Amino acid sequence: MSATLDRPTSAVDPTRDGGLNEKTRAERRLGWYLAGPAFVVMLLVTAYPIVQAVYDSLFDYRLTDPENSSFVGLGNYGVILTDSVWWTSFGVTAFITVVTVAVELVLGFGLALVMLNALRGLRPVLRTVILIPYAVITVVSAFAWQFAFSVDSGFVNSWFSWVPGVTADTDWFGTQGLSLFVICLAEIWKTTPFISLLLLAGLAQVPDVLQEAAKVDGATWFQRLRRVTLPNMKAAIMVAVLFRTLDAFRVFDSVFVMTAGANGTETVSFLAYRQTIERVEIGLGSAVSVLLFLSVVLISALFIKGFKVDLSQARGE
Repeated sequence: MSATLDRPTSAVDPTRDGGLNEKTRAERRLGWYLAGPAFVVMLLVTAYPIVQAVYDSLFDYRLTDPENSSFVGLGNYGVILTDSVWWTSFGVTAFITVVTVAVELVLGFGLALVMLNALRGLRPVLRTVILIPYAVITVVSAFAWQFAFSVDSGFVNSWFSWVPGVTADTDWFGTQGLSLFVICLAEIWKTTPFISLLLLAGLAQVPDVLQEAAKVDGATWFQRLRRVTLPNMKAAIMVAVLFRTLDAFRVFDSVFVMTAGANGTETVSFLAYRQTIERVEIGLGSAVSVLLFLSVVLISALFIKGFKVDLSQARGE
C-alpha cells in the first residue's frame, strides 16, 4: 500500500483556483449587459468634467482675465495645501462626515430593526413614512431647518426654552459649534432613512436558522447581535457607510443655505464654490475640486480595504 494518500478528484473545488462555474459566468454577463449601457453613459458624462477640471487646475486662470492665463503646473495645489483655509475646511468636512455617519448608522439600524419586526401589514406603511425626509429636496430641507432655528421667526427657542442653555435669544447660527450642530442635525434627519433601508436589506439576509441556533445555545440578544447579525450583514453595512460617507464628504447645500460658510462652517465643497464662482479663480477652484475628488477616491479605497468584505461570498457564490 502506498504511504501517501491522493486527494479524491471529486473533492476538488473547481472554483478554488479562481475558476467560475457556468451559472456565475452567466450571471456576470447578464449584469454587464444590464449595467453596461448606463455605465458607458455615466462615464461619458463624468469623464469630460473631471479631465477639464484637472486641466484647468494646472493654469493660473481667472475668468475675468482669460487672456493672461499661464501654466503653473502643480503650483495651484501647492498654494491650496499650504493654506490654512484648506485644512480648516477639510477638518470641518471631516467632522460633519464622522458625526452624521456615526449617528445615522445607529439610528438607521434601530429603524431597520423596527421595520423588520413590525407586523406584516404595517411594514409598507412604516417604510413609506420613514422615507418622507429622504424624499424632501436638500435645499428645501435646509431652508426649513434654518427657519426653525432662526432667532426672529423660529420656534425652537420657545419650544425648548426648558433645556439648559436655550433662551429666547439663543443664536443657533452665531457660533461655530451651534451652527455645526444644526447642520449635522439637518443632515441626520434627511439621510437616516437611506441608511435604514440599506441596513434593512442586510438584516433580511441574515439566516433565521443561525438566530434560532444561537437562542437554543442560550445567547443573549446582544450576543446574537454581535456574533450572528452584524457579521452576516457586513456587506450591507459597508455599502451603507461607504455611500453615506462619500455623500456627506461632499456636503454643500445645508452649509450654503444656513450659514454660507460663516463662523468656521466652510466645507471643501463650499471652498471650491467660493473660489470658482465668487472669486472666479478657475485654476484654484478646479484644484480644490480635484483634491476633493481624490479625497473621495481615497476614502472609498480605505473603506473597501478596511471592511475586507468578500462580495462573491456575500452573493452566495
